Amino acid sequence: MSIEPKNGAVDVAPGALKIGATGGKLTTVKVSDKSGKEVPGTIAADGSSWTPSAGLAVGTAYQVSAMAADGVGMIVSVEFSKDVANKDAVAKGITFETDNGTAVKGHWFDDRRLDFRPEEYWKPGTKVTVQYRLKSVEIAPGVYGTDRDEPFTIGRSKVSTVDAAAHRMTVAENGASSDIDITSGSDEHPTWNGTMVVMSKEGTVRMQSSTLPGMTGSPYDLQVPHSMRLTTTGTYVHGNYWSGGAFGEDNVSHGCVGLRDVKGGGDSTTMGKFYADSLVGDVVIVKNSVKKETLDPANGLSGWNVPWSKW
Repeated sequence: MSIEPKNGAVDVAPGALKIGATGGKLTTVKVSDKSGKEVPGTIAADGSSWTPSAGLAVGTAYQVSAMAADGVGMIVSVEFSKDVANKDAVAKGITFETDNGTAVKGHWFDDRRLDFRPEEYWKPGTKVTVQYRLKSVEIAPGVYGTDRDEPFTIGRSKVSTVDAAAHRMTVAENGASSDIDITSGSDEHPTWNGTMVVMSKEGTVRMQSSTLPGMTGSPYDLQVPHSMRLTTTGTYVHGNYWSGGAFGEDNVSHGCVGLRDVKGGGDSTTMGKFYADSLVGDVVIVKNSVKKETLDPANGLSGWNVPWSKW
């Protein structure tokens, strides 16, 4: 979620306020002046932005409160800039309040990363508040945290299951399902098996073969439309306009999951529609890839691959 101008900004033009959600979808936006009077405005139909009905008043301070929805697979990942010396105290200092009693637990991946999730995927509509109470906790020698609350809401359920052997993806959303022809990783560059989560919606991304270790086949340098990141190491589900008749027939990618698209990305293409309907936190499961191992649970928001008993 982005709010411009930044907190504390002064000498701001009346029409400068911009509120947007680049991954999730805005659910509530409240802008008010010092007296509590709210500014009328509208959330866009796709939930990507909020626009005031008129310019704001000059010489006035405003407070913005906005909330966005994440998908049912959302994992809260807390990363520290220094090794955490007192892990127990830090874990106890971060708690979750949910409106339906969903229990949330943390899991340390290393000395600087603590991820949180429930046992099963979140229930759609769950309202969550992360409560950080670290002001009095010595995280590292001489380093203390802060106290703050961070609310978010879980959106609708969307779980997409890629069957790499069948070159198909089944999309289950709100009780309905549909099948999409895809192409995934080739035998030389197979897609990871396992459960992944959409980390970010990045639009058009430049992808180059020179960045891929052990690259085989023809080199490439492409502007790839409708790219959604699934792992830190660069697994995406994205638009593909160069693979011809591979969709539903063959796996020819270098590890990503490709859906039919056009150069530059089209809103009405298979991937264009899938991208527009996706949220950060949506689940993508890959099975039957020739890659035998399951991806590292620390690679992206992939903690769903850790059994609850070990979480």
